[in-house]
Amino acid sequence: MTLEGRRPGDRRVRVQRTQPQEFTVRAPKRMRKPPPPAVSLLLVFTVLISVGTLLLMLPLATNDGSSTRFIDALFTATSAACVTGLVVLDTAKHWSPFGQVVILMLVQLGGFGIMAGSTLLLFLFVRRRTTLRDRVLVQESLGGLQLGTVTSIVKRIAIFTVVCEVIGAIVLSIAFTAGPEAGPPGDPLGIWWGIFHSVSAFNNAGFDLTGGFRSLIPFVDDWIVLLTVAILLTLGGLGFAIVGDAIDKRRWTRMALETKLVLAMSVALLLGGTALIGFTEWSNPLTLGALPTEQRLLNAFFESATLRTAGFTALNTSAFIESTLFAVMALMFVGGASGSTAGGIKVNTLAVLVIAIVSTVKGQPSATAFGRRIQHAIVYRALTVVLLSFGFVFVIGLGLTLTTDATFVQTLFEAVSAFGTVGASTGITPDLSDPARLITTFAMFIGRLGPLTLVIALAARAHPVAYRPAVETVRIG
Repeated sequence: MTLEGRRPGDRRVRVQRTQPQEFTVRAPKRMRKPPPPAVSLLLVFTVLISVGTLLLMLPLATNDGSSTRFIDALFTATSAACVTGLVVLDTAKHWSPFGQVVILMLVQLGGFGIMAGSTLLLFLFVRRRTTLRDRVLVQESLGGLQLGTVTSIVKRIAIFTVVCEVIGAIVLSIAFTAGPEAGPPGDPLGIWWGIFHSVSAFNNAGFDLTGGFRSLIPFVDDWIVLLTVAILLTLGGLGFAIVGDAIDKRRWTRMALETKLVLAMSVALLLGGTALIGFTEWSNPLTLGALPTEQRLLNAFFESATLRTAGFTALNTSAFIESTLFAVMALMFVGGASGSTAGGIKVNTLAVLVIAIVSTVKGQPSATAFGRRIQHAIVYRALTVVLLSFGFVFVIGLGLTLTTDATFVQTLFEAVSAFGTVGASTGITPDLSDPARLITTFAMFIGRLGPLTLVIALAARAHPVAYRPAVETVRIG
């Protein structure tokens, strides 16, 4: 049975045709790829040095109101930002209070920027939030800390820096205001001296205000000044990651492998350098030989601590015998710890290679220390840093030899000091020719950023492989 009018097909439904529409699709914008972290760090320091150079060229920056030559301002700005301490102009006599403040700010930003990575400087110059790439950069510079803690770590580094510098400034200000180098007793200039030298020491910069390129020679018998400076530069040379881990863990067995390696190697270098400098200079009437026994021990210890990282000196470095200069060059080449204000190939790098050598001699398949195994990739990176650093020092030394009239030992000492961002000199720095000053400036820049950026670049290029080539032996020795 069917209902009338209800049969299928009785109703016709027409669908209205829609008119064709045109849509314009724009090509998607290409997202701007941020520069690699290593390049970002290089660019930030380039900007910092450029601004510092322009400020130091102002007549306001000099005591006599004249404009400093570009090459001299560039050399000083690079030395300050790279926390080196090599100077071609007397910091106390040539630069005005404004110029000294500029130098001190370059030292502070350069030292803190290296210790904390690029994150803080990106905040200052780019004014943006930290990205994953920035966090990876800070992670590499701080020794592999967890990514999620980078922001808090940078804040803790700032607190660590301020506390150390404030305490150091208070102690040094009391010592300097007692006179007579910073003026008569009670002279407020001693407070400025205390602040300046505290910041310079903690950041391992080596800049001083004593005048006459004397460094800390006027305080050769001042235990308070020398020990305070030594403690500051040692803390800065260890860095927050090592000091923080040692304070948090307290017990040796609980500390991280890197902390154990850095502390053990630092103590060995400090004591070994003290013994070696004391042995070679003990009877030198121009250095330790002119001091009482207790002051000889003090200054041997101080020189071992400062000539590895900072460049301060209480002795006449140009009066060192050649064997001492070679020992000091070895200390300068090593430098301080990774992620610290010190330069050089870093204590961590040397420790890894020493462990690899000892493990190889023992016949062990991997580099092991304190019950832990170090990855082969870390050993390869350490070896790469050392060999490339040797090659760079050779090239810089060759360039300085061709552009200066100094002896070979003096030239090599200058090259190693510039690469290690130490700031020690045998006295030839103010007499360098313009080409030699440019070479030294380049050496300070590469020495400050080269090892860190190289390690970051190598870490970024590391990737797993699906297969390994066949093994074939190669004769060694």
